[in-house]
Amino acid sequence: MADLFDSAPKDTPAGPRPLADRLRPRRLSEVIGQAHVLSPEGPLGAMLAAKSLSSLVLWGPPGVGKTTIARLLADETDLAFVQISAIFTGVPDLKKVFEQAKIRRQNGQGTLLFVDEIHRFNKAQQDGFLPHMEDGTILLVGATTENPSFELNAALLSRAQVIVLERLSLADLERLAQRAEKELGRSLPLTGEAREAMLEMADGDGRALLNLIEQAAAWKVERPLDRAQLSQRLMRRAAKYDKSGEEHYNLISALHKSIRGSDPDGALYWFARMLEGGEDPRFLARRLVRMAVEDIGLADPQAQGICIDSWQTYERLGSPEGELALANAVVYLALAPKSNGVYVAYKAARAAARETGSLMPPRHILNAPTKMMKEIGYGAGYAYDHDAEDGFSGQDYFPEGMKRPVFYAPPERGFERELKKRVEYFAKLRAKRQGG
Repeated sequence: MADLFDSAPKDTPAGPRPLADRLRPRRLSEVIGQAHVLSPEGPLGAMLAAKSLSSLVLWGPPGVGKTTIARLLADETDLAFVQISAIFTGVPDLKKVFEQAKIRRQNGQGTLLFVDEIHRFNKAQQDGFLPHMEDGTILLVGATTENPSFELNAALLSRAQVIVLERLSLADLERLAQRAEKELGRSLPLTGEAREAMLEMADGDGRALLNLIEQAAAWKVERPLDRAQLSQRLMRRAAKYDKSGEEHYNLISALHKSIRGSDPDGALYWFARMLEGGEDPRFLARRLVRMAVEDIGLADPQAQGICIDSWQTYERLGSPEGELALANAVVYLALAPKSNGVYVAYKAARAAARETGSLMPPRHILNAPTKMMKEIGYGAGYAYDHDAEDGFSGQDYFPEGMKRPVFYAPPERGFERELKKRVEYFAKLRAKRQGG
């Protein structure tokens, strides 16, 4: 995918040039945004100051300047800039690129190979870069919109530094708009509110903003357009959301942590963001049940049932009405008392089960359906709890020789306050009965 600021070929014919082409930075200092990596204290700024540029993976959303930065890094280091796209490049094409880079190296010039959409190369193709990176034939700069730790080989990542680029802020987009107006020689025909709406429509993508500006600049209007008039003429850019990729995991994490953090407004926002992105409400329903089990548990025993009911309601009503039932569950979970007491106890019990292997239960709680089993002591000494005055025998139910552990320690929250009292009550009775 060509980047917002990718330089035009030298043989580009004369004629009208798109606004994005006319505004391409010629120096790194002209790049808008990404100060956290380009400043003298940032990783790229430090590399350039030390004159020691390493192979890189530029990870960030569309329209933030990945290709621009790669091209300008080549200019700063006097390297030949070669650009390929993983979408259109096969193994024969790669071989030609490497052969040409070797020839340049023999003639005293290095090559910065920029690979757009590098995550689209398969494992074998990614491995093909390694020997040429190691012997200095190429300095690789890959660009990806996907999480490199999911999509790129560990061997490739070990030889390249991942640089995280951020979506452009509203302030960054405003600077870009002002630069565009200066290039156009006129102001955009928009009110202040409409201008802000246009920046929001770009959703952090500089390329998208310049395309919107180019459309708006061509309009013939008598007076500046307001927000409503702008919305009639321009469509809002679809929010970035990949139901199987990085954004999916980012947003479900945000929803889960908002609910855990007892913030109903934040939880509703991320819930809505996922629905607007096209997420399957059934996936969200399943995750809400998980949240009830994992983060609320017995602090509010009703929470799990409310989530199941909301899921069933969605299945009966469908979209969009059924999504309101899920929203009810989101708010309920966010405001419910939180506890991971059973979750922690369960994990501890599983760990103990692994460590103790195949220890037998104590004989007094084993059934003895045959005469022989009774003769060897199965069931001997079992105290039937219902025969005790208070319905509690206090017997030990752990394997013989195993020190009694404590897995479940209910916190002083919600319904578990009552459970804590019961745990303490039975612990005192047990100590008394076993001591006797």
